[in-house]
Amino acid sequence: MYVEHEFDPLYNKDSKILILGSIPSIQSRKEKFYYAHNQNRFWQVLSKVFETETPKTIEEKKKLILDNNLALWDVLASCEINNSSDSSIKNPKVNDLNKIISKSKIDTIFTTGKKAYNLYQKYCYPNTLIKATYLPSTSSANIANYSLEQLVKYYQALKK
Repeated sequence: MYVEHEFDPLYNKDSKILILGSIPSIQSRKEKFYYAHNQNRFWQVLSKVFETETPKTIEEKKKLILDNNLALWDVLASCEINNSSDSSIKNPKVNDLNKIISKSKIDTIFTTGKKAYNLYQKYCYPNTLIKATYLPSTSSANIANYSLEQLVKYYQALKK
């Protein structure tokens, strides 16, 4: 199925670190916000890293991101994808990351998952020239590979 990214990046002029996924999941597209699936551990991990309550509402999630000078977006503007399976992505079209990099203090980029990292390296790095660091996916599909505690250790890198 052909999918387009339907919601804006989350950042402000003080954002220093950009966290990139590949493209929003089915649930995130329904809710029009990042990491919306209730089994995705992204918000739980970030709340532990930044020592705060796990945000429940979109407004609380936005506050967590912006209060810590972070930004959220996805590498892809559109692609063909089966359900939410990154491994099925075909015909990717990337977002112009420089649109937000030029309006912020972003100088560090992390990707959530190998697909996002590989897509960034291939299509975005030549335009941004900012080296990306891979972080393991917080998706429920990755539970067998990484415990919550292991993810928190990796994501500590976001504390700059």
